[in-house]
Amino acid sequence: MDALKNILERVSARELAAPHPSSDEMKKVFKAALRAPDHAWLRPSKFIEVKLDGLNRLSKVFEDYAKKENFDEKIVEKYKKAPFRAPMIVILITSFKDHPKVPKIEQNLSTATAGQNIMLALNAMNYGSIWRTGKLAFNKYVEERLGLEKNQQIIGYLYIGTEVGKKKEIPNLEIDDFVSYL
Repeated sequence: MDALKNILERVSARELAAPHPSSDEMKKVFKAALRAPDHAWLRPSKFIEVKLDGLNRLSKVFEDYAKKENFDEKIVEKYKKAPFRAPMIVILITSFKDHPKVPKIEQNLSTATAGQNIMLALNAMNYGSIWRTGKLAFNKYVEERLGLEKNQQIIGYLYIGTEVGKKKEIPNLEIDDFVSYL
């Protein structure tokens, strides 16, 4: 797929189903992720690939969090079902490193860019994805339950699979509404 066309036509999927990318395809996806901008070559981005029984384990973590927070039973059930919206999830994690010239926000931005590279790579391979955050990202309880270290933070969940149903329309944006010139 043409690189510019890939960027211009990528859109988050409405609904995802099997199949998800193979292990060999995901190796290419993760290589694309690691091409993200990375000041001082700190390599702050880490990823957890979740599929099959891992979706059940992630569901339990989300459910336990909702119960711990005394959320309404409907919310508990929603969180419990969340991982099953796609056959695969990649959890985006920033592993912060102390550096005099690279603040934490810049390291988070590097991981966010890695996430965008993942989504573009998947799109080029004809897979769909959705980036989710909400209360389950930037969440110390979930991070601890997933075994993350104190210097690590979840910045999002990429739901991955084959797009089913009607594709979202790409809005026609007026560039002058977003760009100014000096």
